[in-house]
Amino acid sequence: MTFSIVGFCERTGMAGVSITTSSICVGSRCPWVLAGGGAVTTQNVTDPTIGNEVLNSMAGGMSAADAVNAAMDGRVHADYRQVAAVDLKGGIAHFTGANILGTNMVAEGRHCVAAGNLLSTTDVPAAMVREFERAPERHIAERLVAALQAGIDAGGEEGDTHSGGLLVAHEQPWPLVDLRVDWTDDCPGQVLRDLWDRYEPEMQPYLTRALNPSDAPSYGVPGDQ
Repeated sequence: MTFSIVGFCERTGMAGVSITTSSICVGSRCPWVLAGGGAVTTQNVTDPTIGNEVLNSMAGGMSAADAVNAAMDGRVHADYRQVAAVDLKGGIAHFTGANILGTNMVAEGRHCVAAGNLLSTTDVPAAMVREFERAPERHIAERLVAALQAGIDAGGEEGDTHSGGLLVAHEQPWPLVDLRVDWTDDCPGQVLRDLWDRYEPEMQPYLTRALNPSDAPSYGVPGDQ
């Protein structure tokens, strides 16, 4: 019931995830990022503990492939899980258990991997990878949002999607980008696109406010001089 893409930007060192699904609040349990680690999605019948486990292993020096193997080898109920990861060298890895729901597929690309289940067509992940690779000069959040929409346009899930998420990690212990659509009856990919378009001009000011408030611009709200 979910499709997603994880990716790494060689130009900036950022890693991130974009994801959408038919159920509520996918951003609260499936996408994971960590500065110094990379990005992970853990989906299908979701086990949220997989995300941090893989990220911590990558932050400790493991490749994405070794980290995913370590997390999933012999894991209880692993056959219900689908996992994709990218490390900060651009290495990718994925795992799909035998009991994944419906039509499922994974597509690998340069510094990215897309995965999905309950898909309307197996073409969805490949469409996401092509879009992510298309313009590497763009901000990785832009590439991830565009890739998610490419997956939607390629057919997406068998049913309607209702939630989505976009996460990007860079140099700080909190995400540089953390946008969520917990529920919508509109296209969550388009809602995420609108959120990103609104957030992008504010992204650096919010970072400056956190790191050096004396240099930060005002919020531009009533009462703020």
